[in-house]
Amino acid sequence: MKEQMALERLTGLFAFARAGTLGSYTAAARSLSISPSAVSKSVQRLEKQLGVPLFTRTTRSLTLTAEGRELHERAVRLLRDAEEIGQVAAATRSEPSGSLRIASSLPIGVHVIAPALPAFRRQYPRLSIDLRLSDRFVNIVDEGIDIAVRIGDLADSRLLSRKLAPVQLCCFASPAYLAERGVPTHPDDLADHDTVTLRYQSTGQPLRWPFRIEGRVIEVVPPSTLTADVSEALVAMLAAGAGIGMGATFVTAPYVKRGELVPVLADFAVERNKITALWPESRRVNPAVRAALGMLEEAFAGRD
Repeated sequence: MKEQMALERLTGLFAFARAGTLGSYTAAARSLSISPSAVSKSVQRLEKQLGVPLFTRTTRSLTLTAEGRELHERAVRLLRDAEEIGQVAAATRSEPSGSLRIASSLPIGVHVIAPALPAFRRQYPRLSIDLRLSDRFVNIVDEGIDIAVRIGDLADSRLLSRKLAPVQLCCFASPAYLAERGVPTHPDDLADHDTVTLRYQSTGQPLRWPFRIEGRVIEVVPPSTLTADVSEALVAMLAAGAGIGMGATFVTAPYVKRGELVPVLADFAVERNKITALWPESRRVNPAVRAALGMLEEAFAGRD
């Protein structure tokens, strides 16, 4: 009995929400694909259950009462949520197709996203992917980006987000360099080594190397005669034996796997920020976006 009353109340709320928005039982009935009398009876039953009048009725108009106005917004929200459940269910049955725009910084795009895209496209052949790489801060909504992958927690009320992976910063060097110059065991030992530094394009400032020492994080900028403003150039110099440099592990992973670079001072490595996927609210149930988020999670998990 209670279940039946709860179902009747829910049905009444849906009818009330649509009638209040459209201004008539006939329009609400057409929207809900039921008869006007069914809408009228559902609303009357709801009014009886709640003990308040929701509409002022005349032969020509249907107007919300003061009580009805207070409840209408919540009823509309409930109806919207119910409709979204249907959209999500439909999306899960739909094959991703059409165009998908993914924006990312150059290092993340080159080292993580691009290698994962061929297999992703084979899985969803009806999908066309536009990968846009830039250090510029793109406006996701205004530029029509479906998913952006960024470093850090970036607040935007119009965006949804999902954490993908931490950014771990560590020092690296080539085996040949370490064989010749020795392996440092403490950040203080860097004074006796050649170093390669990264300069941020956005600010022109060098990367401050963070190290966790005795529970505290300290930052240093070692003197260097080699500087690059792109991480790909930095790791290429390190692999060629230029010295010791600091970089994100997702950038250096392929070099480490091939044996061209090895971690240095790993016991002092620090995690900074998070790599985050962001997408507009309007893409919440888009099948292509949902599939791409899964692909991104797998791609970053493979970098562990």
